[in-house]
Amino acid sequence: MLTPVLVTPPAVPLFTAEEAVARLHLTVDSDDDNALINHYIEAATAYLDGYSGILGRALITQTWRIDARTWGYPFIRLPLAPVQSVTVKYFDRDDVEQTLAADQYEFLTDAMGPRIGRAPSSSWPSLFSRGDAVRVSFVAGYGDAPTDVPSPIRQAVLMLAAHWYANRESVSDHNMTAVPNGVSALIAPYRRQRI
Repeated sequence: MLTPVLVTPPAVPLFTAEEAVARLHLTVDSDDDNALINHYIEAATAYLDGYSGILGRALITQTWRIDARTWGYPFIRLPLAPVQSVTVKYFDRDDVEQTLAADQYEFLTDAMGPRIGRAPSSSWPSLFSRGDAVRVSFVAGYGDAPTDVPSPIRQAVLMLAAHWYANRESVSDHNMTAVPNGVSALIAPYRRQRI
């Protein structure tokens, strides 16, 4: 299986600088630092969100694709949760792209997360020999709006952005941590095991 590819990013950010300041997470008296604050919010969101994020989750609705040379046995593991919908395409023996009928596979979730397996009494179609013979596209995320994301995750993004805004240097006289303890505690229940 190859590295997942982000096809469609979230349509909206988790927060804007104005929202972060309005929620009193940052003590800022002017709009002069809004671009910098937005940068920290984007960085904090990226730290948690998507395939490279530490949660192993998609936050706001986004579309991803994973490609594979062969069918997964006994299943194809999806690297992100929560998953809203799945489309499976493949290249048949003649190297023609086909869409696998939804009744040919099952979408399941176990302790390791979402996966696709063969439906009972079905078999995987034959494939053309190519690196992306199987293409699984999936829509993942808690929902289309920032408020669909669980509050602890949203709070963690604000805390992390505020921490980075207040502590801009990598070296300080103060005892600093890269990620404040409160952030780790807030996201702990949402972290997925990596596949």
